[in-house]
Amino acid sequence: MTRLFLWAKTRIRRYTDEKIIPYIFTLADGPLLFRDLLKTNKMYQDGLKLEGKIPGFKMSVGRSYIVFIIIWHLIVLPTSAIFHKTLIKIDCHLLIIMAVLFTGMFFATYAIFKEYLLDTVALKIIKSAWENHFPHFDYDLHAKEVAKIYSDALEKEIPHKNMQLYIMERLISAST
Repeated sequence: MTRLFLWAKTRIRRYTDEKIIPYIFTLADGPLLFRDLLKTNKMYQDGLKLEGKIPGFKMSVGRSYIVFIIIWHLIVLPTSAIFHKTLIKIDCHLLIIMAVLFTGMFFATYAIFKEYLLDTVALKIIKSAWENHFPHFDYDLHAKEVAKIYSDALEKEIPHKNMQLYIMERLISAST
């Protein structure tokens, strides 16, 4: 059973990466600047909201609603077909209350869906920029460390032109 869930999870993630994200987002061809990478990585590591703060992509809200409505219907329609006989017998006042609750759930889950997509694209952009600026350091191992070093550099008021050298020296000294 665990293998089935793992298989489904990887298929959904691959479908999201290959089909949904390119449909909803327009990604820039150019690489992310070093200072933008540091700032975005720090915000991502701190768990801050990234919408509108990452250069290099544009989200089509209309397309995201289309995709979400399709996903929503893939879940709701089979469920309502299963419980159709029960729903027929329910009082209309209760159905009105259920309609209001489902509408609220729709917009609440859309917000969750949108945040998930934004975090996924942000991580994709950060990792591609990481390969460009930090080719010898693995993102998963050093991302938090770079965010901490960047915070220290901002506190010490190190100029942006010296920032890359400062961070590289600190990373190398921490690795050895």
